[in-house]
Amino acid sequence: MSQGAPLAGLRILDLTRLLPGPVATLHLADLGAEVIKIEDPQLGDYARTLGTGQGGDSAYFRMINRNKQGLVLDLKRPEGVEVFLKLARDADVVIESFRPGVVDKLGIGHADLLAVNPRIVSCSISGYGQDGPYRELAGHDINYLGYAGVLDQIGVNGGQPAIPNFQIADLLGGAMTAIMGILAAVFDAQRSGLGHHVDVSMTDSVLAHTYFSMLRLQDAGRSAPRGGDLLSGGLPCYATYRCADGRYMAVGALEGKFWQTCCKVLARPEWVARQWDPDLRAEMGELFATRTRDAWAEQFLAVDCCVSPILSPEEALCNEQLQARGMVIQAAGLTQFAPPLKLSGFEFATPRPAPARGEHQQAILAQLGYGDADVARLSAAGAFG
Repeated sequence: MSQGAPLAGLRILDLTRLLPGPVATLHLADLGAEVIKIEDPQLGDYARTLGTGQGGDSAYFRMINRNKQGLVLDLKRPEGVEVFLKLARDADVVIESFRPGVVDKLGIGHADLLAVNPRIVSCSISGYGQDGPYRELAGHDINYLGYAGVLDQIGVNGGQPAIPNFQIADLLGGAMTAIMGILAAVFDAQRSGLGHHVDVSMTDSVLAHTYFSMLRLQDAGRSAPRGGDLLSGGLPCYATYRCADGRYMAVGALEGKFWQTCCKVLARPEWVARQWDPDLRAEMGELFATRTRDAWAEQFLAVDCCVSPILSPEEALCNEQLQARGMVIQAAGLTQFAPPLKLSGFEFATPRPAPARGEHQQAILAQLGYGDADVARLSAAGAFG
């Protein structure tokens, strides 16, 4: 039986740009929250012009801004701030990703918001947090991973750090940590009547999840060399292997029962006793290089031992498991991803494509009680650019 959208009735004012904040509000919007994307009249969200868009908004922008409404406000003008604070009176959350202190200078900081709505939650996403010596520094995913000690550990033994094509700090830190903080703060505000300021540092968020590096430091007193830790290539039973066609297999047979099965499929029962022998990696590499990836994949699919093919992005979209889960959808002329969770009683939908700049301006202003004369006054004063 349908229970409706779990976040229906939650109103979020989204001032973020590019990737971390918009992905956070994408997930919240997909779960039913009303998200109003507010852009400045000068540049707006830079993501509109990134990626593959031709003559319009990029595919990148449209993928991560669906199910949102669009509004343009010039928050450098008092009339724009007036409209924003009026919106904030009935909002639950404001999320921003400016440098620390910017919203306070604009007159829309957490204290300003509490003055009009004591229950409001504000969330600030930044690279290094709202305090500390790096608070004013610019940065990107690669910088946050570097400071958190993660980039040092990614790559092969003896090689240089590998740059992942997956923005770990932006998405783990800027998006998922922000969602966790927002929902916790909203839950408490509903009980206490008092809002919180959620301070999200992408560097902190990455560091707080480096459990295996910390365990190594605890046990050995120093970090492992790149590509040499237990789960980064130091074990033959947890590694990647190149096949005859240049494709790769992923071996994750850590548990004894899985490793025994793996050795059986490889027809090397004598390797069972060498599960933790680093020298075995070279021998396994030679064996995997004798057959194509798909030949190995077909053989291992028939057993259960945590050995699988490494798929290309194109192959992943067509994978039978991901297809069965409905993770790949077509919406607004784009191949997109469905939400990464399923909730009983809730059917995900994409009723609204990513908004054009200011697309819902008139409707939002009307809901706030602004008549034609008011809109004309605000427009003349430059509130909308």
